This record gives sequence, structure tokens and C-alpha cells, in this order.
Amino acid sequence: MRLAGKSAIVVGAGQTPGETVGNGRAVALLFAREGADVLCVDRRLDRAQETVAMIEAEGGRAAALAADIVRAEDCAAMVEAAKARFGAVDIVVNNVGIGGGGDGPAHRLTEEAFDRILAVNLKGAWQVGKAVLPTLREQGAGSIVYISSLASIAGGNQTAYEISKAAVNRLTTSIAQANASKGVRCNAVAMGLLDTPMAVAGIAQASGQEQQAVREARNARVPLGGRMGTAWDTAYAALFLASDEARFITGTVLFVDGGMSSRIG
Repeated sequence: MRLAGKSAIVVGAGQTPGETVGNGRAVALLFAREGADVLCVDRRLDRAQETVAMIEAEGGRAAALAADIVRAEDCAAMVEAAKARFGAVDIVVNNVGIGGGGDGPAHRLTEEAFDRILAVNLKGAWQVGKAVLPTLREQGAGSIVYISSLASIAGGNQTAYEISKAAVNRLTTSIAQANASKGVRCNAVAMGLLDTPMAVAGIAQASGQEQQAVREARNARVPLGGRMGTAWDTAYAALFLASDEARFITGTVLFVDGGMSSRIG
């Protein structure tokens, strides 16, 4: 019950269908298990509703809302929905992120892909923060957690995605500094290679490989145990940063990557 009495918005709480659990769903489930009321937000309402049904089956409290963080009015609406349903907003986790579809090295990256990925991953993340900050500042407390990526400091083949996540890291520190005096914290979780539907199934489909082949190749790249992380690793990191246990932590980018970032340099 580390989040008992708190209300959380988890953006991207649905997931791509697959044989494993996705980050947003794992975060929503874990937060509910730890006592939070959870507003499950997703662009696809049916996927958010699936997560809500899983939470309610375990005895938790949750509600679903369809929203697209590219639209400022949708971001404002999700804050108002959480306040109307649960009476407050204490925590916001932004798990939304896209890639692919024309992304690549700078000499191959398309303008359409650059604009689309930055609009979702960066502008959308900023709009989520902007929508909730007035409420958190007024109440003098709250926690924002962004889901970033190891790609924010490493890579070379996903230019738009890498730039967007590097910018999310800086957005995190900027929000932290601008709102610390109001008691509002902002941190990010930078994930390494994960065994999630979006990652493994998405790469397999795009590359024409079998999922198991993709999984084995990704496992081999991880220093810690030769195995990818899972969405539960994302969820537990977000839980810590959102909880009062991290009350003296703000402006931090926590790398959860099986030691991959330690290889850099």
C-alpha cells in the first residue's frame, strides 16, 4: 500500500496486443495493487478498458478514458476527469511513445517521421505536464514520472526517437527545477531493452523475423544476466519515483537497463 490514498493518471495504460505485458498496463496494475485509484488513459479506449477490468478483478479502483496527448484539450480533459472521479490528482505517469515509420539514421529519416515522433514523444509529454502542473502546484505536492529510454543517450539508427527521448530527459529536469519550490517532483525512468509487445513483436513484424529470434538477439546485448527486462521493471521504478519514499528525489533520470548505459564511454 505504498500509494494508499493517492490518485494516479497513467497515460498509455493500454498496450499493443501480445504475449507479454506492456509498460503502461504494468504501471497501472502495480499502482492499483499499491493502493492508488488509477485513471487509465489511452488513445484506444478498448485497450484502456481492458486494463481497468484487470484492476477491478483484483479489487482495485480504476476508470478508463480515451485521449490523445497530441491534443492539448485531451490532456486538460484527463486531469479534470481524474479530479471528478477520484477527487484529486497526485501522480501522473506518461508512458506514451512511438517510433519507426520512416525513422532511421539522419540521412534516411523522413520529415514526416521526424514531425510525427517529436509531436507525440516530446510535445505530447510537455502537454501532459502543462495540463497537470497547475493542479499539483496549487495543492503543493505531486509527482510526474516520464518514461524515457536508453536511446536518449545511445544509438544512431533512430534519430527522431533518440532526439525525442533526450529532450524528454531535459524536459524532466526543467519541470523539476521550475516546480520544486511548490513541492512538485518530476523524474524519468530511462528503460533499456525490454520484452514487451511493442518492442519484440513490433521489431519482428517490421523486420520479417520470428519473435523468438528477435528476443534472443536482444537478450544477448544485455550485460546483466544476458536477458532483457520486462514491463514490471518499468513499473517498479515508476512506483518508487511516484511514492513518498522518493520524496527527496526530483530532476533524476533513472536508468533501468541491465547495465547497458555503463558501457557508454
